[in-house]
Amino acid sequence: MASETYVDVLVIGAGPTGLGAAKRLNQLNEASWLLLDANEVPGGLASTDVTPEGFLYDVGGHVIFSHYKYFDDCLDEALPRAEDWYTHQRISYVRCKHNWVPYPFQNNISMLPKEEQVKCIDGMIDAALEARVSNTKPKDFDEWIVRMMGTGIADLFMRPYNYKVWAVPTTKMQCSWLGERVAAPDLKTVTKNVILQKTAGNWGPNATFRFPARGGTGGIWIAVAGTLPQDKLLFGAKGSVQAVDGDEKVVTTKDGNRIHFGKLISTMAVDSLAEKLGDDQLIGLTRQLYYSTTHVVGIGIRGERPQNIGDKCWLYFPEDNCPFYRATIFSNYSPNNQPGAGVKLPTLQKADGSGADSAEAKEGPYWSLMLEISESSMKPVNNSTLLADAIQGCVNTTLLGPDDEIVSTYHRRFDHGYPTPTLERDGVLKQVLPKLQDMDIYSRGRFGSWKYEVGNQDHSFMLGVEAVDSILHGATELTLNHSDFVNGRANVERRLVEGVREFGLKN
Repeated sequence: MASETYVDVLVIGAGPTGLGAAKRLNQLNEASWLLLDANEVPGGLASTDVTPEGFLYDVGGHVIFSHYKYFDDCLDEALPRAEDWYTHQRISYVRCKHNWVPYPFQNNISMLPKEEQVKCIDGMIDAALEARVSNTKPKDFDEWIVRMMGTGIADLFMRPYNYKVWAVPTTKMQCSWLGERVAAPDLKTVTKNVILQKTAGNWGPNATFRFPARGGTGGIWIAVAGTLPQDKLLFGAKGSVQAVDGDEKVVTTKDGNRIHFGKLISTMAVDSLAEKLGDDQLIGLTRQLYYSTTHVVGIGIRGERPQNIGDKCWLYFPEDNCPFYRATIFSNYSPNNQPGAGVKLPTLQKADGSGADSAEAKEGPYWSLMLEISESSMKPVNNSTLLADAIQGCVNTTLLGPDDEIVSTYHRRFDHGYPTPTLERDGVLKQVLPKLQDMDIYSRGRFGSWKYEVGNQDHSFMLGVEAVDSILHGATELTLNHSDFVNGRANVERRLVEGVREFGLKN
């Protein structure tokens, strides 16, 4: 029988953003609240699947690195033991011209063939000379690439790789989202490394990261949800949103229940929210937001990890000899991401597509690859051959040998994979988010606020935390509105973020 309920704050979605909001609501204990999710387990786009054979695969390449102490503390509360985590130094490479070039590519062109080094250095010199006289900002991502790195690096890596990731040309993307995500090369250092045949050191906020020992990334969010009052978390049919009435401020669930709210924090994709609201203006605006679809392909392999794989974490692929833009050696993150060596599994096929030598189930050891492939109207994929194409791509790029025994495969398509920072995005968001907030609806999260630059797990979690602080205390939402500030890597900046929230800085 349908029921009528009222809460001060209703949260839609049990991914990192929704759980961040719930965590803060529960901590402050100043408002009644409920959290809804149509899935049976929490995690959202940070969840983990397990194949029948026992291989784990995340929804894409997630690792834990943080800009926020509050986020760290919440995760440590959920998974408090040292043995709950593995800590890794990132070991990443770009596959280019039959070489493994250390990441970031633009700082390590010394690993390329000589003719490619010359093209890259020529382009960087031209870019440096142009920068001395230029007095305008780049108009798009493509122009930013050429100005910062030159045409050599642009044509060899940045343009093809980013097209494979975003599934749109770089000319259709803005560049204000970049921040710490793309390393700008230093011409003197790069030239010195080329002459001395040296490589540059690790760069970026995820140079060191941690990963849960068990359950994959999804295990983190199941544990975080476990720290909350279970009677306030509604999953499945009870948590599936059928419609949102912005005028009456009520959400109707799939099982017919009506939940009235004072404020709503929605983490569903904002284009989906517009449809649930039935608001023609919002629907028209959100249709101008662009996104790519992500295919995650998993391959479980019998045997010892090959020497050329070693301790690599994730690898980038700009060239067209494989459909994926990134491969993660997922078995390297935790020994529990694949079955134990004593588990007996039959061989499904060899990597070259030929059949198994025997139907007999055999023991391991095992290791695994997780591949990501993007799709859009500008970059279609053939779903019927995608798995076979991905396996062949692994052979083409030496990730797999032709005779490697594949014992498990996985393929899942995630319609909303990457929120694309197109040229039109910010203009649309400046209309959509305030219009929703006028209805007391806070649309937040990777696709709720549609800002890739604050779309990592730590950012997403804090978008929910800060939305609650804004609702209850009028505090500034730093992550949503000041991405350059929160993405500062120094610890002092992280403490400032915590201090601002603690003392409730007003708008």
